[in-house]
Amino acid sequence: MKAQGSTPVITSALRRSLIITPIVFGFSLALPSRLAAQSFDEGIDYRVLRDPVPTGSPGKIEVLEFFWYGCPNCRSFERPLAAWKASVGPHVVFRKVHVSFREEGHQKLFYTLETLGQADRLSARVFDAIHVAKQPMNSLSMLKDWAKQNGIDPQQFEQSWASFSVQSQMKRANTLMQAHRIDSVPQLSVNGRYVTSPAMVGGSQARALQVVDYLVNLERTAKGI
Repeated sequence: MKAQGSTPVITSALRRSLIITPIVFGFSLALPSRLAAQSFDEGIDYRVLRDPVPTGSPGKIEVLEFFWYGCPNCRSFERPLAAWKASVGPHVVFRKVHVSFREEGHQKLFYTLETLGQADRLSARVFDAIHVAKQPMNSLSMLKDWAKQNGIDPQQFEQSWASFSVQSQMKRANTLMQAHRIDSVPQLSVNGRYVTSPAMVGGSQARALQVVDYLVNLERTAKGI
């Protein structure tokens, strides 16, 4: 306690403690950041592809989500994934890749909507139709009625459904799935070099996206982007 009007006395021990304390405090602030960077382990939180897959976004870092409309975990991942997508910088390009695990109807629906420029607007409604309304959403006759209810001309929908463009996109998606060795969904690829998923990190969607950010930063540093 300092008496009024007196000059405080700083001992040499106290002076040393005042010098050391900020250094230690600064170290404690930096430590969690380094630990966070080291907490993502190859083979546990993500895997490295033996053969990197060429991307379609030269000069950018490409992130792919492999998903399936029939997957309930893919549906629940939509909201956090959309928030993550809104937060990334211009150096990242995000694309969705619909797999064809059990049947191709849902995959064909996605690429039909992509061709019509309606996938972003209507994918949430597709998920709801399948998982809430329990509609199969895989036959052309049903989908034409559904398209009409959602503001798409049924004839235009049918033309896109049968188009070469949709077939080509489906073939490309299957090639990407095989090249990335995707055996479950949702899974995320970073620049054709790394793959991670909520399942790999204990079921945490938030942590999976943190791993994606970590891998994006690895690629950004390596490429000087």
